[in-house]
Amino acid sequence: MILKRTEFMARTNIDEQTLETWLSEQWLVPVEEASDEAFTDADIARAQLIRELNHDLGVNQAGISVALHLLDQLHGLRRAVYELRQIKPRG
Repeated sequence: MILKRTEFMARTNIDEQTLETWLSEQWLVPVEEASDEAFTDADIARAQLIRELNHDLGVNQAGISVALHLLDQLHGLRRAVYELRQIKPRG
């Protein structure tokens, strides 16, 4: 599902200032669609994680940045392992 900015903010229950902070920190990186930002289901899940880290667990901005960076690395490694498993030996 693709959501525009206002739909995304309503769905994730965040305000404009919060979204701007998250975008400037690059915690969220929406895709560009017809000269507008478009958010995906993955962005919604990531926003929920950010809210939980900050509001529920009290993690500060630096900690959120570290957690998201590690999560991104984990997903990258999972993708690499998946791709390696798809390569079939020749012969």
